[in-house]
Amino acid sequence: MLRLIAPRTLSRQPLRPTVVARRAASTTSQQPPTRSFARTTAYASLFVVSTGLFAVYYFDCRAALHKYVVTPVIRYTLDPETGHRLAIRVLASGLAPRDPLPDDEVLRVELWGEQLSSPIGMAAGFDKNGEAIDGLFNLGFSWVEIGSVTPKPQPGNPKPRVFHLPSDSALINRYGFPSDGAAAVLARLRARLPKVFSYSTDAESQDPLHGAEHASLRSDKLLAVNLGKNKSSPPDSISDFVAGVHTFGPYADALVVNVSSPNTPGLRGMQSRTVLEELLAGVSAARDEVAATSVNKHRPKLLLKIAPDLDESELADIAAAVRSNDGVDGVIVSNTTVRRPAGVSDPNKHEQGGLSGPPLKPYALTALRTLRSMLPPSISLIGCGGISSGADALEYARAGASAVQLYTAFGYGGVGVCREIKDELAALLRQEGKTWSQVVQEAVAQTSLKESATAGNAPSVQDQSVGSSSDNRSDAARESSSIKLLVEEAEELKRLLDGLGERIEQKAQEGVSLPVGAEYVAVTPRPADS
Repeated sequence: MLRLIAPRTLSRQPLRPTVVARRAASTTSQQPPTRSFARTTAYASLFVVSTGLFAVYYFDCRAALHKYVVTPVIRYTLDPETGHRLAIRVLASGLAPRDPLPDDEVLRVELWGEQLSSPIGMAAGFDKNGEAIDGLFNLGFSWVEIGSVTPKPQPGNPKPRVFHLPSDSALINRYGFPSDGAAAVLARLRARLPKVFSYSTDAESQDPLHGAEHASLRSDKLLAVNLGKNKSSPPDSISDFVAGVHTFGPYADALVVNVSSPNTPGLRGMQSRTVLEELLAGVSAARDEVAATSVNKHRPKLLLKIAPDLDESELADIAAAVRSNDGVDGVIVSNTTVRRPAGVSDPNKHEQGGLSGPPLKPYALTALRTLRSMLPPSISLIGCGGISSGADALEYARAGASAVQLYTAFGYGGVGVCREIKDELAALLRQEGKTWSQVVQEAVAQTSLKESATAGNAPSVQDQSVGSSSDNRSDAARESSSIKLLVEEAEELKRLLDGLGERIEQKAQEGVSLPVGAEYVAVTPRPADS
């Protein structure tokens, strides 16, 4: 049965609590708490300050973050070539760390009449296509060498083609001159130049460097372009190098003729005296043509880059070819080595390609000392190979190198390695009470070929205390040297084959079969004397 409730009864029932709660909420929302605003402001300020401090820390190349965190993470999480590309991209972006300190005055060096802030440069092979030039200069390098650049684009050798040897702080690469080609690299060099405006003078408008004194766009630094040749070009052709001089001569402070890469078939054969004399004559003439047609008479320096695997007679031939040509300003000693020293222990040592890093240093130093004794002081030598400390750099100076270059140490030490080496080198020089230039001048004066001995392009045996090679070495001596070379190469081949056998046996024990047709070892013989 339904029960009816009177309207008066309904009106006396209390209001629902939810109505009161809603009214209370509405009342408090009109007055925001002061404490909440202050807390937000404090957090925002803390975030801004922290971000600023981290940015200051990050952009300083000396920060431990780069050496002990960033560089190891890249090396152990990415394959070597991908890590290389990432480094180039960061340096090219303008967001890379920088060296905030000026160079110590004891490091200043005069090279071809130019004053450089320090003798530490970046070797060719890192920035192959001129993408990160300014990023490298900002890290404190006084000399940046890009390339090798080939006239036509080419992909280089198949991947994988770069291998870390962390046990030896070394690297093996068989890149094979991968290059975007001369046109693409030239466009990047032009894009760096100062803008030409309508009110610019005619001289600035017609000048390839747009009025800049140096291609580096810095008063105390030099930009070099390393010239290579295409794999498809004839082995003994010099046309690729001549074309490179004409293309990059107006836009470089120095041009480097690279005839020493072990990863381009037939290239090292151009180090033989006959071919080399023809090559140097061709590139020298091309450089002179560039200077003659330049509005500002810009005349880039011309250098030759050689291998560390040359014996004394081969170095004598190179020295004779350099002395016979007045256009050569210097020699870079050296490129990577095809040899594998007994002390190298990393499993990747069996990979084909050029070895760089500390194991290369003894070979490069020996070649530099030998060549220094065969060339006059007017020919500057640039040391390259296994330099990872100030002590290493100073050792090259005492051998007669006017400047030095890094490559592998940069990959292992990170963006701060240039500053570390310069600081250590400056400290060592101050302990001796000398400057870099004084050390180099003393070494060059003591070990170089005397200018009087260069008459007729033949060094005098009596004038030399180091080395007794002459340009008219007897055929019997050359034959003996060739036999010795063949024996060394046979021993090297045997060692590599033994290593391959051990790897095959190891793979068989692990139940892993080697891919058919895989190439794990190769020996590149040195070219015979022509």
